[in-house]
Amino acid sequence: MAATFRRHPQDSARINLYEDWEMRYWSDKWGVPRQQLIETIKRVGVDVKDVARALGKEG
Repeated sequence: MAATFRRHPQDSARINLYEDWEMRYWSDKWGVPRQQLIETIKRVGVDVKDVARALGKEG
């Protein structure tokens, strides 16, 4: 039987736009649609703290 595991970002300080699974991870974590995540990243960059702050998800 195959083991089930949940992927976590390798660099937890930055969001990798080029990994589909990582975009799903952050979108699910913050409960926002992927498109909103992309638009926020375009506005504030890929730093996790900046994106969280812009989404109102810090702390």
